[in-house]
Amino acid sequence: MRELAIFGEFAPDGRRSYDNARKRFKERNIVLPTFAELRDPFTMPETVLADLATVEKDAADPLNLFRVHWFNEHADEPGDNYPGLVTVPTHIEVPKELTGVEARIVLAFGNRFPLIRAHKVLAAYSCLVARVVTGRFDPTTQRAIWPSTGNYARGGIAISRLMDCRGVAILPEGMSKARFDWLHRWTLNPDQDVIRTYGTESNVKEIYDECNRLEQDPDNVILNQFSEFSNHLGHYAVTGTALQKVYEHVTASRPGRLAAFVSATGSAGTIGAGDYLKEQHGTRIVAVEALECPTMLYNGFGEHNIQGIGDKHIPLIHNVTNTDLVIGISERSTDSLDLLFNSPAGKRLLTERGVAPELVDMLVDFGYSSIANMLGAITTARKWGLGSDDVIVTVATDGSDLYDAEREQYVARSYPGGFDDVEADKVFIDHLENVTTEHTLEMDEVNRNRVFNLGYFTWVEQQGISVRDFEIRRRQDFWTALHPLTDRWDEMIAEFNA
Repeated sequence: MRELAIFGEFAPDGRRSYDNARKRFKERNIVLPTFAELRDPFTMPETVLADLATVEKDAADPLNLFRVHWFNEHADEPGDNYPGLVTVPTHIEVPKELTGVEARIVLAFGNRFPLIRAHKVLAAYSCLVARVVTGRFDPTTQRAIWPSTGNYARGGIAISRLMDCRGVAILPEGMSKARFDWLHRWTLNPDQDVIRTYGTESNVKEIYDECNRLEQDPDNVILNQFSEFSNHLGHYAVTGTALQKVYEHVTASRPGRLAAFVSATGSAGTIGAGDYLKEQHGTRIVAVEALECPTMLYNGFGEHNIQGIGDKHIPLIHNVTNTDLVIGISERSTDSLDLLFNSPAGKRLLTERGVAPELVDMLVDFGYSSIANMLGAITTARKWGLGSDDVIVTVATDGSDLYDAEREQYVARSYPGGFDDVEADKVFIDHLENVTTEHTLEMDEVNRNRVFNLGYFTWVEQQGISVRDFEIRRRQDFWTALHPLTDRWDEMIAEFNA
């Protein structure tokens, strides 16, 4: 039976791996940031902040580990270095002219993260650093295997480079061209270190099958984002506090309650931030999935193009019994709105409908799953009748630049005659004005247990987790007991650095 990937103590046989890692990092001058420093980068040593000013933001330099947080200042041009830090994570409050609801919808921008322009690099760091400082990964002999349906594999490869170890990305062959182009630039040996599995976003089992094959070699360490609790904890500790900072900022001059946190589940790492916000503010947690593959909603299956959302299973690290609402969003909406936000006709239409030009320009920072999160927030506001005193927070996972090639294909397929003002107006009406609450599920006790039980087939029958370890996750005291682990890791990181 497999054990849950929870690393609270030093591995019994981890001394050699730990010593090798410490020696390697000392030779390469690799210093690890603590979770406390990623929560508040203004607490980082002045020498580190000064040195960062000399390092290009996307360089394979270990100093960029200290940029794996939400407080990076925006670079105006692709080649610019980040000038420094912002006191509040960059975000956008989407206006009523766009959403059609009174509730205030706020998205924090994930593409301000370095290296991959997506916040999944934080998840990757959380997973690898927890193993390194507990003696569970030897960078001198082992390969870090990063299974993913999207940005996590890129984040893993980036973190592997910065921590001077070999990383291997596993992801479905149908993922975006931009992702594979990036991986081929960053992996040490693309032919061996980029593994394409069958299918698209929904084909997660095929990824697991490849991991199980690679795991037969003890020099391969699987950092499965769907089952590594350090993924959940990194977002609980770092993303949760960052979003709280955004909420405090937007309500400083106009008070309101933090009514909901919305997140497409994907690996269920980001939704861990909702656990933090619920503890602090009583915030309700909303999970979004693709309507074309409605696993939680309808026990359904299928394929879709909302890249970044893995499905047809329930991630082991999803705190299902703490989730309050499930929403299905269609790829037809995300594909259409991506085109609306990134075409001349669409931008004209939005401006004509009263959206400020500077906000229209910021919509380029919305990738597919970012749009899904926004639509999930709109649906949440309609479902619960939220008003102008209610704030909904979510994240714009990545930007539209990752999907330029897919957008061209979508236009060629759906609008061979071109996307004009009439078509833009129709998209706005169909996918923004007419957002419905048809595909929603209130998570009462019965539905929470039903969705939780769906995970049995993946994790117990297929992946060998014991029934006891599977069941223990049903209780909230299991999750609250995990939360102090990031403080424990910080102590171990400080000792490792010293």
